[in-house]
Order: sequence, then C-alpha cells, then structure tokens
Amino acid sequence: MDMPEPSARLMARKDRIVAGLRTILPADAVIDDPIETRAYECDALTAYRCPPLAVILPRSTDEVAAALRFLHDEGVPVVPRGSGTSLAGGALPVADGVVLSVARLNQVLEIDLPNRLVRVQSGVTNLSVTGAVEGEGFFYAPDPSSQLACAIAGNVAMNSGGAHCLKYGVTTNNLMGVTLVTMSGQVITLGGPALDAPGLDLLGVVCGSEGMLGVVTEATLRVLARPEGARPILFGFESSEVAGACVADIIREGVIPVALEFMDGPAIRACEAFARAGYPLNATALLIVEVEGSAAEIDDQLARIKAIAARHNPIAQRESASEAESKAIWLGRKSAFGAMGQIADYICLDGTIPIGALPEVLRRIGEMSARYGLDVANIFHAGDGNMHPLILFDANAPGSLEKVEAFGAEILTLCVEVGGCLSGEHGVGVEKRDLMGVQFTPADMAAQMAVKDVFDPAWLLNPGKVFPLDAVAAHRRAAA
Repeated sequence: MDMPEPSARLMARKDRIVAGLRTILPADAVIDDPIETRAYECDALTAYRCPPLAVILPRSTDEVAAALRFLHDEGVPVVPRGSGTSLAGGALPVADGVVLSVARLNQVLEIDLPNRLVRVQSGVTNLSVTGAVEGEGFFYAPDPSSQLACAIAGNVAMNSGGAHCLKYGVTTNNLMGVTLVTMSGQVITLGGPALDAPGLDLLGVVCGSEGMLGVVTEATLRVLARPEGARPILFGFESSEVAGACVADIIREGVIPVALEFMDGPAIRACEAFARAGYPLNATALLIVEVEGSAAEIDDQLARIKAIAARHNPIAQRESASEAESKAIWLGRKSAFGAMGQIADYICLDGTIPIGALPEVLRRIGEMSARYGLDVANIFHAGDGNMHPLILFDANAPGSLEKVEAFGAEILTLCVEVGGCLSGEHGVGVEKRDLMGVQFTPADMAAQMAVKDVFDPAWLLNPGKVFPLDAVAAHRRAAA
C-alpha cells in the first residue's frame, strides 16, 4: 500500500531539514534523492511503502546523538532501521520523517572470551558475531533465519530468536548491555559486562521495544563455547496434528533438544526443491530435531527422542550421518522463506502458543485455510510454540491483501485465545498494531504507553507502530 506523494509544504521542510543534517553529518551520510531513498521505503513487509523525507547513515554514537538532538529540536519523526528484514513493518517510514539506518555502525569493538562477551556496534549482522569468535571455539546463540543479513539493532528491537532458542533462549537471554541514544540526543548505558547490573532492569524494557524508546548503537552480547558435537534427525508424519502431538510429548517428557523445527507438506516440497536435503516428500509434516553434546550424550538423547517419536508412527526417519548432511538439513530450513517466495507471495506470521495447543491450532488453521480458499505453509520453531504460518496469495489480485490480512488476524486471535501471544519474535510493528486489543486491555496499553512517554515525550521515535492509532491519540489527549 503506497502512501500519498509529499506536498509542497513538506518538500520545503525537507530542504531545511536536509541542510541542517548536512552541517552535522558527513556529506555521504545524508541521502535525500528520491531515487536513492526508495530503497528505504519499506522493510520485508513490502505490502506497505512510504518514501521518507531523508535517510541518514551515521558511523558512531556521537553522530547518532547529534543527529537526534537536531531532529528532536525540529520536531522531525525518526524511524530507526537495522537491515530492513522486519516482517512486521517495524521500519516502515513516515512521509515527514527521517530514516536512521545503523548499516554503517558495523564494527566489532571488543572480544572478551575469558568473560564470554563481545561488544559490537548495532549494525553488525547476527551471523558476523559468531564469525568474529568461531575461530576460538565460540558462537552467538540467537539465530534468526535472516541471520546472514539481519542486524543486531533489529534483533534487540524485536527480541529475535531462531531455531536454537529452545535451549539457548532469545535475544534478551543473550544480551548483557546496550548503548542507547534517546530522541533528545542523550546517550545512556544500560547493563554491561556483569551478569547482573544494579538498578531497575531498563535493559529488559529496551529489548523488544521496537525502536520506540531510543536508538541502540552498541550491544554487549553473551557468547558461548561451542559444544563438542551436534546431530539432527528428521521425522516424517502423515499429518500436522500427529507431528504436533509428537512435539508436545518430547517437551512433556523433559527432553530438551537444542532445536525442534516443524514443516508441513508445502514447506517440505519447496525446501527440498531448493536445498536437496533429503526431506521425505511423502510426508505431510516434518520435524527436525537436533541435539548436542558429547557423542555419548547425543546417542542417549536421540535414543529417547526416537522412542517418543515411534509412538506416533512416523512414516520416515533419517538421522544425519555427516557434517555435510547436517548442513544440508539446516540449509533447507534456513532457506524456507526464500524457497516459499519462489512459489507465491505470502505473509509470514509469528504468533506463539503453548506447546500442548499445537495439534488443535494446526487443525483449526487448516479449517480456516479451506474457508478462506488460501493455502498455508507452516514452518516454525515448534519447541517453544513460536509459529510461522505462511499464508500464500497473489499480491496482484484485487482484494487479495485485505483477504490475507483478515485470515492472518484470525490466526493470531486464535493464538491468544489458546493462551499464547501475538508475536514471538517479529514484533508488532504495523502488522499487528490493530490487534493489540486482542491481547491487552486498555489499562495494559496505557501502562506501556506511559513508558514511551518517559523515553520519548513527543512521540517522535518510530511513530505509528505497536499501539492502535486511536489509542495513541486518546492517550496523548489525556496527557496534554
């Protein structure tokens, strides 16, 4: 959905703002050419687009602070942007605002392996953190599917997870500190190298705040020693409900794999065509279960998992026999979203549910799919209930976007109804903004908006995200 063209008044304001930014930042750090800013008009939720007033690419915390101070004084909205991989419209610009990209904040600042930490600028990509320490036998645990491209800034903003979050947790479990610049240009340090920082847990408030409280310019991250070994196993099942029941039993019996991933039939076929990983094409549902540790530990855990799976009569089972085979298995899963994109347009949801509700939710999604006449490919982190239904559609067909959004809203509402939540890692952004009332009462949202008031009283940072627009308007009228 494209936004209106800028008015003459807006263009005059743009000239003044851009001129001011160019007195603060290097010449190549300010982009205002409409052709060049088009690259920033949306993130991975491409259904919504809006050209920004300008884009800035600072290289340091000081430059971020100076730019924000100027934009605050001018009353200009600012949309922080990591790598633009957000699937929820978290980095969607506004026509009268400036996009602040952290792409040039891309340096690894400190590696402290005795204390198991790495300090990086926030534009460093997720996979680059592991790349900086893997030679010494360490790794950074959170691993979103977009880890090759996504920035640590966006991981912090959305509290991202990944396939291995079942054992190692999501970003908040691996984040030790940040340098945060508020909208007024104040630089704040939260947390740090110690396991527990004194005072209020403001780091926990910032992680997952979707760029609405400040701009993260640096992050101190926990890194871990790489385990002795790891091995995945595949199970194919005759239905999604049976696979879901197997997941619930694995967790119920106290077996904690490092990863437990689910794919249904359409996803299996698309990923196999891309990666040639040996996925069972006759299966309606697939589980990828990975365990790690010493050879004896791996054998023991896999034996227990196979015994649990056997009770659900798998129609296919294959244990990885080599490192190359393991890499192929994970290449298929990590490439799932791209592989599905070769088949159709889609929206990707990330509602989270209790593990025990998996069979029921998968059944009901199937019923909704038939009712809406839209296919769904289910790919998700089954171990922690973080679902990723991909609703397939034709973006060029009139009315298709509205139809698919209605379907998505029904799925997310179901997730909340069974005791889950609207988002496991993608965030609310603009995608789920109008569904916040499904999960939160007006009092709940008022408390959250009060936190926003403290960090950003003028509501200039990432406007139009997370909270329903009418709720924001009412809140700000009451506060005036």
